[in-house]
Amino acid sequence: MLSGGQVIISRDAAPLDSLRSFGSSASNLPRRLAAFAALSGGAAWVVFFRQGLVLSHYDAKAHLVVARRVFDNLTPGWQQIGAVWLPLPHLLDMLPVQVDVLYRTGLFASIISIACLAATSYASARLILRTTGSTAGAITCSVLLVLNPNLLYLHTTPMTEPLLLAATFLVVLWLVEWLDAADAESREPRAGLPWKLGCALFAAMWTRYEAWPVVAAAIAAAGYTVWRRGASLPVLLTEVAKLALWPASAVALFLINSRMTVGAWFVSDGFYVVDPTYAHQPWRTVVGIWWGTHQLSGYVIEAVALSAAVVVAWRALARKHNASLLIALALFATAALPFVAFYDGHPYRIRYMIPTTAACALFCGLGVGLTGRVQKAGALAALLMLSLLIESPPWNQRAPMLVEAQWDRGNSLGRRDVTACLARDYRGEKILASMGSLAHYMQELSANGFHIADFINEGNGEIWNLALATGPAPHAGWMLVEEVAEGGDVLAARITSNGAFLAGMRRVCEGGGVALYKRDLTAQAASLR
Repeated sequence: MLSGGQVIISRDAAPLDSLRSFGSSASNLPRRLAAFAALSGGAAWVVFFRQGLVLSHYDAKAHLVVARRVFDNLTPGWQQIGAVWLPLPHLLDMLPVQVDVLYRTGLFASIISIACLAATSYASARLILRTTGSTAGAITCSVLLVLNPNLLYLHTTPMTEPLLLAATFLVVLWLVEWLDAADAESREPRAGLPWKLGCALFAAMWTRYEAWPVVAAAIAAAGYTVWRRGASLPVLLTEVAKLALWPASAVALFLINSRMTVGAWFVSDGFYVVDPTYAHQPWRTVVGIWWGTHQLSGYVIEAVALSAAVVVAWRALARKHNASLLIALALFATAALPFVAFYDGHPYRIRYMIPTTAACALFCGLGVGLTGRVQKAGALAALLMLSLLIESPPWNQRAPMLVEAQWDRGNSLGRRDVTACLARDYRGEKILASMGSLAHYMQELSANGFHIADFINEGNGEIWNLALATGPAPHAGWMLVEEVAEGGDVLAARITSNGAFLAGMRRVCEGGGVALYKRDLTAQAASLR
């Protein structure tokens, strides 16, 4: 029955039975919370756009460049999709960013991110209502997701984490619904996989690598659920095969495309300088992930979430009708990627703990729902919201994600001198620049009328390779070199290792860690003599 805004579920009630007991108000709550998330995201976008923060993160600009370069390029074509990043975010933005205003502002990509915040809020609320019947838990989770300044900021940008969260949360929700829709004691295979679940599995695998361990863990948990509910081995294998087909197809297509475009099945290194802080130190890496998560959310929220995760795991393992709850724990598998990355020496990025922060919000909502009594649930919900307002209030301009997003802001201001120098004497000559290091600057230069087709970069294949081999002067009138970030880019390394590389080029200005070289015909003629 309903009591004080919460569905009180008997100890032996199955999750599906609790869902059927919802009143119309409770069943509409996920949509209302999704609308609240979308409105909050839209309002936040206006604030951050006015502050110049929507595109302040260098990766936000770089993602727009990758989408734009499919058509705007010296060598346009589908092969421009192949890169270190997974392709779905860029495929979604590919056509809209050909419109200059959408490319320069990132507006369309931001709309996708805001929609993803609504989808994540919807999926979380529906999952909590389904498994606990608690409206208080659903509302608590939505508030923790939407009013966390780190999550809210990221959902106003063209970054790819919003799509990751939406896809993985929907995978978990729809997988639980699919498993619970059949008779819990059924020993027959379920009907074909719902198309929306298959699409969500595929989309997650094509968005960010964090989704790969999440999907693997979710499928394993689904297999456990089917087995726990009495399925035979053939039925179990059939169900797992149905689920695995979609993500396996996504990975196979990505690997084939990578091989055809960049010449390697999988690119896992060469795009960062090793940071020894966490390299080959497993315990310190775990602590770093824990520290980053509570910096993004708060000590209380992280502690409640982890406690709730333990309770959820115990119930899923102890009670047959709660077995599908184990699937929700798969969302914490996103921590596998930062663990591997930091252990291998990738520089620390607090952004990599954004997915675990979102998972903490969900499990806080589940924790509120699992307390059972209305008074205790209300007290826990109030504690969590108070913790958010104290430890990570939505108006916090020094929130870790906002701080990290502005690391390049000073350099961006410094690059204005380079931009002015280039624009003053530019006459349509090609510009040699590494997209791996300066994609964000290429996007900035669009405000001065420059296009991706004006640059020779790694995506141009043999043209780029020839310029590296013989020097820039025969191929480009200008060259941009990143000399500071990540120890300098590939062009900076070539200048250091090969004294003849700069033959025919003259350094004309610098700023923000970037140096600008111009072809000097006099020097080039002298070098030929």
